[in-house]
Amino acid sequence: MGAHIPSVIADVNATWLKSELGWDIDSMDVQQIGAGIGVSSALYRCVLSGPNCPSSVVVKLPALDEAAVFTSTMLRMYIREANFFGSLCNEMPIGVPVAYLARVDEETSHFVVVMEDLGGLRIVDQNEGMSIADARAAIDAVAKLHAKWWGNGDELSAAGTTISLGDPIYPAVLPFVFGEGWEKLMKEMQLPSSIMEIGPKFAERLPSLLQSLVTGPNTLCHGDYRADNILFDSEGEPVLIDFQLLGSGTGAYDVAYFVTQSLSKQDASLYERELFDRWIAGLAAAGLVVDADDLWLQYRRCALFCLAYPVIASRGMDLNHPRERKLIEMMNERFGRAVRELNLAELM
Repeated sequence: MGAHIPSVIADVNATWLKSELGWDIDSMDVQQIGAGIGVSSALYRCVLSGPNCPSSVVVKLPALDEAAVFTSTMLRMYIREANFFGSLCNEMPIGVPVAYLARVDEETSHFVVVMEDLGGLRIVDQNEGMSIADARAAIDAVAKLHAKWWGNGDELSAAGTTISLGDPIYPAVLPFVFGEGWEKLMKEMQLPSSIMEIGPKFAERLPSLLQSLVTGPNTLCHGDYRADNILFDSEGEPVLIDFQLLGSGTGAYDVAYFVTQSLSKQDASLYERELFDRWIAGLAAAGLVVDADDLWLQYRRCALFCLAYPVIASRGMDLNHPRERKLIEMMNERFGRAVRELNLAELM
């Protein structure tokens, strides 16, 4: 197993930080953060004092909910993030946090990241919706990310750096966990009629839908590109967090998920095509020649796939927690808008 990986936050103490990072900790105050945001992991801010340590760090451990840990383990989410900080983070063309330590045990799902505390950056509440100015900056950033690895996504997944959206693990796991999430939502929430039109047959459609997301050209995808995972520095530049769903596939995947879930329904209606075209322009500015019509079809397919996010995430969420419930309700409502305006039912 190698070096010790804490299983609970109480194990992330001064002794452990000294042994792993060489920090001399005089005092340490720990607070859980990110309730309703980090559904696959538990997040903690550790305020430190000592002669050779940062004033604060964020520690990431597996989720407290067993269903969320099961899904995260099956989809190799903890492995992906640890691998990201061990390889791709230094190649990213956009801002990402510094990781002081990232470690995973592939056999037990024990996982820990100790990283830079970005609490001083501006946060956008996904429930409120991102402004169009911020959304344009986020699209420009993801276009740079996609352009850097455009056409090389399959190489990344072949090397084990990412997992392809066409990987067999997805059709093996997603229909099952989607079904569990769907059953939970049917019991605990009133779903929009547009979702009810698609949801009952969605699980059986997932395998073919996933294959349509890797027809190429494939690139690096963040996989969870949404407002809660995009911070902004003092100059308005995006800084990206959470790399547990890092994958390879069509770049339209990130764009569709972002636009359909991070903007209000009204702004998505007004600016959806503008933001897609801005992404295309960003790729062109990087010297790429792309088929915009084909990418628009990929965008719509990706938007359809996005129903998987709120349904599967709900398995590991406490829907009695106000922010967690509001997040799922908001995601469902925004997905319902996409179903209607992008005519997604015809893709079923």
